[in-house]
Amino acid sequence: MDRGRDGPVISAQVRRSVPRHCGRLISLACAALCAFTAWACSPIITKHGHQFRDKDVEQIQAGMTQEQVRSVLGSPATTATLGRGNAYYYISSTTSQVSFLTPTEIDRKVLAVYFSQHGTVERVAHYGLKDGKVFDFISRTTPPADTRDESLIRQMFRNLGQKQLFGG
Repeated sequence: MDRGRDGPVISAQVRRSVPRHCGRLISLACAALCAFTAWACSPIITKHGHQFRDKDVEQIQAGMTQEQVRSVLGSPATTATLGRGNAYYYISSTTSQVSFLTPTEIDRKVLAVYFSQHGTVERVAHYGLKDGKVFDFISRTTPPADTRDESLIRQMFRNLGQKQLFGG
């Protein structure tokens, strides 16, 4: 091997033995490996249940019947009898899963539609967690602590973010 002024000079024989496209293939393989590694480590976000937009919720007006609410929002996830009226609850959750690890629930929302004893809408609440407390994003308040509904809503948010026994 000859030495040039900038270091060793590779002979023509050695240069011919390594195809020119190998350097490009190695670069491409490294880039693909980096992209795959970044993709494999990024979380997969999955949404379950009723996913409402603001305009869906705005369609529900005081005085609507239970049947009208079902035709706009669909069947509720659960219902309850509260005091002299009923309530429909539409529940949604968002989970995050990294690679092969167990999914973790990162958000939960509950849309509650409250009906009077006559079966018409009294009010609508859209509950979620804010600063670790159950919060109604429509009225911008936390539910009062002395109602049966408040304890039911708290139960729906009780295990948010905790690992489930069987991963589900």
